[in-house]
Amino acid sequence: MAGNMSYTIVEYFGGDEGHRCGYCKNEKSNFSHGMWSHTMTVQDYQDLIDRGWRRSGKYVYKPTMDKTCCPQYAIRCHALKFQPSKSHKKILKKMNKFISQGELPKEPHEGEPMESVSEEMGTQGLTKMCHSEISCSTSTNFQKEVEVRPTITEFRNQVTDIVPTSSETVRKDPKPIQDERAAATAPKPGAGADANRPPCRKAKELRKERRLQKEQERHNADAVVASLSHAPTQTNQPKPLEDFISESLMNNSAHRLEVRLVRSNPPSPQFKASFEASYQVYKLYQMAIHKDPPDKPSESQFRRFLCDSPLEAEYSVDGPTMGYGSFHQQYWLDGQIVAVGVIDILPTCVSSVYLFYHPDFASLSLGSYSALREIAFTRQLQIQSSKLSYYYLGFYIHSCPKMRYKGQYRPSDLLCPETFVWVPIEQCTPHLDNARYARFNQDPDAGDACVLTDLGRALVLYKRGLMPYAVYSRKRKGCR
Repeated sequence: MAGNMSYTIVEYFGGDEGHRCGYCKNEKSNFSHGMWSHTMTVQDYQDLIDRGWRRSGKYVYKPTMDKTCCPQYAIRCHALKFQPSKSHKKILKKMNKFISQGELPKEPHEGEPMESVSEEMGTQGLTKMCHSEISCSTSTNFQKEVEVRPTITEFRNQVTDIVPTSSETVRKDPKPIQDERAAATAPKPGAGADANRPPCRKAKELRKERRLQKEQERHNADAVVASLSHAPTQTNQPKPLEDFISESLMNNSAHRLEVRLVRSNPPSPQFKASFEASYQVYKLYQMAIHKDPPDKPSESQFRRFLCDSPLEAEYSVDGPTMGYGSFHQQYWLDGQIVAVGVIDILPTCVSSVYLFYHPDFASLSLGSYSALREIAFTRQLQIQSSKLSYYYLGFYIHSCPKMRYKGQYRPSDLLCPETFVWVPIEQCTPHLDNARYARFNQDPDAGDACVLTDLGRALVLYKRGLMPYAVYSRKRKGCR
C-alpha cells in the first residue's frame, strides 16, 4: 500500500499446472505462479520484482524455480558503474555511423534472442504469459550534453601559456646580458669602475646562472603537466557510455534520431496520437521477426500486453520529473517511428518489459542498442532521484545459451531464489554450469528475511469489502 492510501488489488490464479515453455518448447514443463492485477502501486511492484515476479500487461507471474524446466533468474545491472564492452561499443558506433552517413550496415543481421508475445490460456480463461519481456528491451530520451575533457596535448598547451620558455625569459629581461658584458670590457675613461653599478661578474658565473634558471623552468613546467595529467578529468579513464551516445546527435548528420518518452498508463495525449503508428511497427515486427501470421498480431493483443498496465501514475518530491509508472519510449527516425521500448519506472530502478522495431532496421541490433540507451537513461534519472540506480533486464536463463547475453551488461546481480538477496553474477554462473536450479546465497543459515510470518494480517477483498485474511477464513468456513 502506498503512502497516498492507494491499494494493490490482485486475483491469484495458482501455479499447479504446467504450460508450454518458450525456451525448450516442452508443452507441459513450465510452471509459474500467476495473478491478475487490477491495480498496483509502484512500490508494491518494486517489492514483487525484487522477489522474482514480472508483469506482462496486467498479468503478473513468477516462475516456480525449483520445478520449472528453464529457471528464470531476475537480473539487474548497476547502471552507475556500467562500462560498455567492446561488443557494446561496436553496436553504438554502428548506429552512430548510420545516423551520420545514412547507410544501413551491409553485414547480415545475426538476429537477437528475443521472445515473442504469446497467448497461452490457463484454466481460469485468462491469458498466461510464459515470457513477456525480450532481449534487453529499452530505449531512452536521454540527450544529455557531454562534458568536454581536454587531451594531454591540450594540457601541455596550457602549460606553455602559463610557464614561458627560457628564450622568452631572456627576451623580456630589461637588462640584457650583452650590455653587462660590454660594460665590463669598456669601463668609463679616466674614472675607473663606476661605484654606482654592481660589480662585474665573470662570464662563467653568468652561464652557470642561466643554466640553473633553465633547469628550474623545466622543473616547474614538468610539475604543472604532472599535476594536470593526474586531474579527475584525465583522458586515460574509460570513455563513458554517454560519450558514445552523443556522437549520433550531430546537427549535420544524414538522419535525425529522436527518442520520446510517453506515458502509456493512463495514456497521455502523445501516446494516443501515436498509437496506430506504434501498432503498425509492432505488427511488422511480429510477422517478420517471429513469423506470426498476419491475423495474429492484433490490435487487441498489442493493447493488452504492451499498453495496459496495473501501475497507476505516481509522483514524489524526490522522484523523477515524469513520475513513476509505465511508459513507451519511441524511436523517431526522420519523423517516423522505427522502434518502441516498453518500460516501467519504479522507485529504485528502470525495468525493461519489451522492445519491438521495424524489421527494415534489424541490422542495427536495436535490442542491444536500446538496452545501452536505457542504462544511460537510468543514470540520468538517478541525478533526479538518488535511489533510482538499477536497470532490470527481466530474466536471465542460463540453461538457454541464447538468453545468456543479459549477463554481458556488467556489473550485474542475479536474485537468489531462496533468500531473495542479490548476488554478483560471477559468483552465480559456476553453480548454474552444474545445475539448472541453484541457490546463490552460500550462507546455509540464511533465509527469507522478508517472509510473511502472520498471513492473517494480509488484506483480502471479498464481496467488495476489505478484510484481514483471518476474518476472510472464518467467513469462508462459516459458509460451508
